[in-house]
Amino acid sequence: MSEKLKVGILGGTGMVGQRFISLLEDHPWFEVEAIAASPRSEGKTYEEAVGDRWKMMTPMPESVKNKIVLNVNEVEQVVKKVDFVFSAVDMSKDEIRAIEEDYAKTETPVVSNNSAHRWTPDVPMVIPEINPEHFDVIQYQKKRLGTTRGFVAVKPNCSIQSYTPVLAALKEFGPKTVVATTYQAISGAGKTFKEWPEMVANIIPYISGEEEKSEQEPLKVFGHIEDGVIVKAEAPLITTQCIRVPVLDGHTAAVFISFENKPSREEFIEKITEFSGLPQELELPSAPKQFIQYLEDDNRPQVKMDVNYERGMGISIGRLREDTLFDYKFVGLSHNTLRGAAGGAVLCAELLKAQGYITQK
Repeated sequence: MSEKLKVGILGGTGMVGQRFISLLEDHPWFEVEAIAASPRSEGKTYEEAVGDRWKMMTPMPESVKNKIVLNVNEVEQVVKKVDFVFSAVDMSKDEIRAIEEDYAKTETPVVSNNSAHRWTPDVPMVIPEINPEHFDVIQYQKKRLGTTRGFVAVKPNCSIQSYTPVLAALKEFGPKTVVATTYQAISGAGKTFKEWPEMVANIIPYISGEEEKSEQEPLKVFGHIEDGVIVKAEAPLITTQCIRVPVLDGHTAAVFISFENKPSREEFIEKITEFSGLPQELELPSAPKQFIQYLEDDNRPQVKMDVNYERGMGISIGRLREDTLFDYKFVGLSHNTLRGAAGGAVLCAELLKAQGYITQK
């Protein structure tokens, strides 16, 4: 146990923070040492601070119930206990950017689930199977921050996970135009049906800021490092609509796509199902063995049947058909709080550890 890296969870009482704590129970490399939240939770046990707001399907781990919650703003108190932190704080974007850099400047790496730093030019935004080379920008970020060990790394928005891996797998064919409509679960808003009863049997055709993220973040993922910053890709051209639907977990995407060089249907399926990356090569603890599965049944993927594919860390694709206006259309499904949120951040941290960016203090 002493060989495990000690982890702090910033924003540990919220839904994503709870998911981090659940995922890290019995993790082979990491153990939760510190939990920090807003001043109103300071000094309480974790069980007291969460109260009746535990939102996971599995019980609260015994190992964290009696941990005393720290004040997330008291950076020095938190970092003296940990080797690195996961960030899921609920603040304004400016506040998040400031506090995450405050933690990094104490020589404590920050792996963030938040969107605040996704467009900071020297902060890598990584899907580990797709663009792990973007971690190379950390050396330039450290120079800016004046650190030798501390940095901020982020994972992308949950809404892009159900189609961006497909674009990466088919990169050689030159994806040029993508139209995606995402049907997004309420847990993406940090809610359950108990807290959001108006979502029962309802659809809301608006999620603030989500369409811009869904259209632009894949371009940063597909970008390259130049002069110490990440320059986003110019293609494909992506347009989206994002809709909130009465589903607890799981973001579904209906996608239309055209290519510079159209693959055959067989090539399309072969490329996506064989696509893998460093997490699979290194056999990281949270990595799915098969990143993308293709389902032949006309009525798949379905949230109830497929959202937990590969422990929620894999992507499910189905209904691949030729289209009258585009080359193809398909449906994708990803687990928004596992692959799309805390699980994706844990996988990033595992890769950062494997590559020597995160070590014991």
